[in-house]
Amino acid sequence: MILASISSHAAQTPNQFFSDKVLLTLSYARDGDTLTVTRIDRLARSVADLQTIISRLKQKGIALRCTEQPIDTSTAAGKAFLDMLGVFAEFETNLRKERQMEGISAAKAKGIYKGRKASVDREEIMRRLTTGEGKSSIAAALGITRMTVHRIAKEALAAAEK
Repeated sequence: MILASISSHAAQTPNQFFSDKVLLTLSYARDGDTLTVTRIDRLARSVADLQTIISRLKQKGIALRCTEQPIDTSTAAGKAFLDMLGVFAEFETNLRKERQMEGISAAKAKGIYKGRKASVDREEIMRRLTTGEGKSSIAAALGITRMTVHRIAKEALAAAEK
């Protein structure tokens, strides 16, 4: 038994979605095995992710079963229910995101929400650049990446050209 907790929040592609433990589980699983999870929303956040996972399981001949929901992909009813739950889970996620964005917009309009504070002192970077200090030296001194220094210098140049 392999226990894994998955967050698909940051996943950008199907390959990024799978955690090491899920990949390990899939490598051990054989034709005829059943992957058991507690709830489908812990496995996928969108219908696309869910379909990708199900496709990979089907390719290997692995069924999916949920302990807290009537899902068992070895049956026709279980497959249909899985698809319906996936649609509703994605719908709920989208509604939550919309409400969050509405709340942030309302807070910004009231001046309550200002976003996070800048973690980089742009003025300090520009001051150092104008004195001729190297970008690598600036990055090391301020504890940031060289790419950040390059990006800020590029943005400043573009603003000056306007």
